[in-house]
Amino acid sequence: MADLSTTYMGLKLKNPIIAGSSNLSLDIKNIEAMEEAGVGAIVYKSLFEEQVNFESADLDEDLMAYNDRHPEMTRMYPNMEHAGPKVFLTQLKKIRDNTSVPLIASINAIHEETWVEYAKLIEETGVDGLEINLYKLPKKFENTGQSHEKRKLDIIKAVKKAIKIPVAVKLSSFYSSLLNFISEIDKTGVDSFVLFNKMFEPEINIHTEKSMFPFNLSHKGDHRLPLRYAGLLYGNINADICSSSGIFDGEDAIKMLLAGANAVQVVSTLYKNKIEQIAKILEQMEEWMDGKGYKTLDDFRGKLSRKNSTDPYIYLRAQYVDILLNSADKLVKKYPLR
Repeated sequence: MADLSTTYMGLKLKNPIIAGSSNLSLDIKNIEAMEEAGVGAIVYKSLFEEQVNFESADLDEDLMAYNDRHPEMTRMYPNMEHAGPKVFLTQLKKIRDNTSVPLIASINAIHEETWVEYAKLIEETGVDGLEINLYKLPKKFENTGQSHEKRKLDIIKAVKKAIKIPVAVKLSSFYSSLLNFISEIDKTGVDSFVLFNKMFEPEINIHTEKSMFPFNLSHKGDHRLPLRYAGLLYGNINADICSSSGIFDGEDAIKMLLAGANAVQVVSTLYKNKIEQIAKILEQMEEWMDGKGYKTLDDFRGKLSRKNSTDPYIYLRAQYVDILLNSADKLVKKYPLR
């Protein structure tokens, strides 16, 4: 019988399947269903500083809406303040107290002091780890890539210094030299990298001529970019590797482990195929390992990474050249021009 247990961020997991951050984790019934399906760990829905600020501003606007309607009245409602992150923290602690698998929190803040403040408050809830969700694109033309990365590094260092629980860094792929940036972050002593963020992109409705923001789920096959970087990073950094985006079934998870990932995060497949898909992924992985004669994940993890590949260029541009040279005839046969 295949042993799917692994270690991620210093945490012992019964398997490498992690339910990534999403609204699904807000409902305790979903958490229970994930546990029943056999999930290895769960990342709780991210705490966004922007959301807290927006909600606080909306509350102030509502409370002040009818002020000064009468010369003898300065306020319609009592003076109240928004609870800030307290609601989030209360719910997070409730989930932590009622969950048997490792629970990892996630934050995305704006100011360095807020990153540290939120990290400390979250640690107090008893969660097993923290995921720093660096979900932000540069907005000013004058900002250089170097200054953008330095600010991220300063945030990571400050958070690592402030808390004792393990820290993962979730990145997008939008950096000028991603491997170098990951290498610099790795020097801070972070415990894992999560590759990559699923960015919510704007869309335009040409009929109404208005902007729209559709729910942006991954699709089968979207795993190739994180697979590339798992293969490139394996054996070259101290931190663990967690692949995210486009992981729908056991086959996708196995590919990531062969490339070098320690664990994988799933979200879109839980929305499309329901939470029970976790059990199917695990079953598919066990069947494959038994068929191959692998007893543990370490028996094959990183087997097809760049470090262990007989072709050192497999994850680089030469892969594209190889496709052009060897696959052109196959493409023409599959997609004839006439």
